[in-house]
Amino acid sequence: MNGADTAFILAAAGLVLLMTPGLALFYAGMVRSKNVLGTIMQSLVMISIISIEWVYFGYSMSFGPDVGGIVGNLSWFALHGVTNTPSTEYATTIPQTVFMIYQCMFAIITPALITGAFAERVRFAPFVVFSLLWAILVYNPVCHWIWGSGGWLGKIGVLDFAGGLVVHATCGMAALAAVMVIGPRRGYGQRSFMPHNLPMTMLGAGLLWFGWFGFNGGSALAANDVAATAFVATHLGGMAGMAMWTLMEWLRLGKPTTLGAASGAIAGLATITPAAGFVGPNGAIAIGLVAGFVCYGAVNLKARFKFDDSLDVVGIHGVGGITGTLLLGVFATKAVNSGGIDGLLAGSVTQLGYQAFGVVVVSAYAFIVSWLLLKGVQKVLGLRLDEDAEVQGLDATEHSEAAYS
Repeated sequence: MNGADTAFILAAAGLVLLMTPGLALFYAGMVRSKNVLGTIMQSLVMISIISIEWVYFGYSMSFGPDVGGIVGNLSWFALHGVTNTPSTEYATTIPQTVFMIYQCMFAIITPALITGAFAERVRFAPFVVFSLLWAILVYNPVCHWIWGSGGWLGKIGVLDFAGGLVVHATCGMAALAAVMVIGPRRGYGQRSFMPHNLPMTMLGAGLLWFGWFGFNGGSALAANDVAATAFVATHLGGMAGMAMWTLMEWLRLGKPTTLGAASGAIAGLATITPAAGFVGPNGAIAIGLVAGFVCYGAVNLKARFKFDDSLDVVGIHGVGGITGTLLLGVFATKAVNSGGIDGLLAGSVTQLGYQAFGVVVVSAYAFIVSWLLLKGVQKVLGLRLDEDAEVQGLDATEHSEAAYS
């Protein structure tokens, strides 16, 4: 066991946990004031719900002994056999308990990200049921496919450094399914849904950016050169995404906005995530610039298709995660990570094909299972607020609270 590596990953785990309250503020600032606490609660409660699921099922399904390349078995149920001894399969210099709790923080924020797609119109209890089932049936298997020892996508060569597929593509496809199943907010396209508190959103964006250094840097699982590569790439990808989104908005609308700058930063951070440990500084900047351009375009397409993706989960996280996964196959180079791969620009065509295959498989699986779960929960429990409750808002009808007196 290496003390420096252990301390680094413990700190990184704390940073990743911070991202979920940061996400709650980021989302809450963009909704109307009558829904701010309900929106915060949807993210915050995941810390409890998913942590419990992770201890009893999630960790074992995601990283436990392999069953046919599809899922881990349940031999680590309730963390049985998970000790402070380093793991031989995943992180050989830190206690397995540290690896377990670090990965738990990823599992927490992923279903929380989905909530932005159906903000302001979903009942709390059915939402909790859906999120729990989604974690078990979507997140855990996909995590094992790519990151688990013996996972079939990882074995054929699909790479994802810190969650472009496991986190962002899965939540993006679930968000798309949710928008289609749940439908738009009442009055969408007819009345304004302006953010009620942009300073809150900017604070949330800052916390997310700060936490992302643990999200990507910590995915090296050691305090080493790969962690340094990922840390630098994370910042450069985020700042480039913000710069490009701001420029696009300025050219199109005549004025840049703070919401646009925050959205661009998150797009850049999401897009660099799968490639962070495999690309150099110039590759990271290029990926961030592409992210700002592509995600800005994707977000603006939702009006054309009349999809009420309330807080742009599909356009930023889904499109960003998929774009970054593909660009990994373009910009990756062994010159910055000797244990990584060479992408298209370094002379290898094959990795781009692996990445494209991973995108298709994960996207299709996440969308189909999410759609079925949403349809099932809708039929059994009902997902939508009724008309009167939606007019009153989540805070009053679901939580008997008010954010502002």
